[in-house]
Amino acid sequence: MGVYSSILNQDSSRREFFSGAFKTALGACALSAIDPLNAMGADSAPKRAANVRFGFTTYTWGKDWDIPTLIANCQKAGVFGVELRTSGKYAHGVELASSPQDRSEARKRFADSPVRLVSIASAERMDWPEPAKLKEAIENAKAHLKLSHDVGSSGVRVFPNQFHPAVPKEKTIEQIAKALNEVGACAADYGQEVRLESHGPAGELTTIRAIMDQVTQPLVRVALNCDTRDTQGEGFEKNFDLVKKFLGHTLHVHNLKEAKFPYQLQVDLLVKMGWDGWALLEASDTVSDRVLALTEQRQLWERMVEHSLLPTH
Repeated sequence: MGVYSSILNQDSSRREFFSGAFKTALGACALSAIDPLNAMGADSAPKRAANVRFGFTTYTWGKDWDIPTLIANCQKAGVFGVELRTSGKYAHGVELASSPQDRSEARKRFADSPVRLVSIASAERMDWPEPAKLKEAIENAKAHLKLSHDVGSSGVRVFPNQFHPAVPKEKTIEQIAKALNEVGACAADYGQEVRLESHGPAGELTTIRAIMDQVTQPLVRVALNCDTRDTQGEGFEKNFDLVKKFLGHTLHVHNLKEAKFPYQLQVDLLVKMGWDGWALLEASDTVSDRVLALTEQRQLWERMVEHSLLPTH
């Protein structure tokens, strides 16, 4: 109880700050209806802060949490956005094989709670050199879009993944873009976003930019994965700039205590550009209390957002 009490005490002022940010954002929206010119400016920074939200993906820490447990634990941790990982034995049970009744029930559980279902994380990859495997991945990605729609989510994560020895890199990049255009056309039917995660050897931000330059479907967006390789070359900010205009409404973060990745700089850039989305924690560290650890990670994120609003930023 002592540890939790300490965390709750630390949370009080921070919750007041974010509550104020959300209220200011709402005030700005109301003001814009009266005077759209004056609505821009002074209120813009708190409004941007309110839009840079912290969430959770079930990949490892939530693997054995069914939906009621997931919702309850996220509420305890003060985390109100969730991504469900599919294509595995996850206790939440939301998969392509889910029946219409199961999908409806999952949707209702989230709708009746303060926790929002924001994304479905598929394992589909668009790099397969074998035509049959590529076609299967594309069709599965489309099926995930319907699943996401049915359970009340807003988009589906897919992978570019990797290059192959016998295939020129340019051909793989072209193939990934073409596959994404096909999946993206389907996304429009369900009001969904296709989220290309910067994952795997083909997920370097320079490669992601090359892929996106060939994507024509507007609902295909980029989901950052906070990889230390993103700091290479001319540095993180330059690499971030390559893809920032393509960013979707989710990204993945990992252990925010890890100093090798410039999390504060990334938050600064997200707040500055007015990004509206969810930074979803994908944690695999072994911890004794996952709810407590999730709470601590959320606090770290909120401190970074606060820091981004300092006058020097």
